[in-house]
Amino acid sequence: MRKTILFFSVFVLFCSTLLAQKTFTLTSKDLGGSFTKTNEFNGFGCNGDNASPQLSWTNVPEGTKSFAITCYDPDAPTGAGWWHWVVFDIPVNNLEMVAKAGNPSLNLAPKGAIQSMTSFGATGFGGPCPPEGHGIHTYIFTVYALKTDKLGLDANSNPELVGYYLWANTLAKASIVTYYQR
Repeated sequence: MRKTILFFSVFVLFCSTLLAQKTFTLTSKDLGGSFTKTNEFNGFGCNGDNASPQLSWTNVPEGTKSFAITCYDPDAPTGAGWWHWVVFDIPVNNLEMVAKAGNPSLNLAPKGAIQSMTSFGATGFGGPCPPEGHGIHTYIFTVYALKTDKLGLDANSNPELVGYYLWANTLAKASIVTYYQR
């Protein structure tokens, strides 16, 4: 009986590991449990380098035609959170955003990708800059596998409009959560 239970347990563990590896997954070589000064915004009282992290994704769902990435802070004292990065129309053959790709002037984002407006009122990545003493803020990076190659929006689109189009076109999504406080 013990051999049967042991065999069954090993079999279940093996199968669950095998299945877990086939899910749409977002990873980063740069992000750990917390942002660093490298990522911190430069402005609004913050003086970081405002560098977006490297992100990559695997196990793309069948039918994916493009990707989008967002970074959102639900803890911002706005009543609606804060959008730190909104990128869409990332070509389906691209499975990575290199570090600093969030700076549009560096031209590191994949060709054809659109970095639209953030809550800072500008395009590109805007790093964390929570109010001093406001506590730990949560930052959620999400990659979306989309069923369309283009959302039909431009760089002037606000995060809420992009979010509406993402909601209507998402096949799957994967996220990484990190934190920051000042």
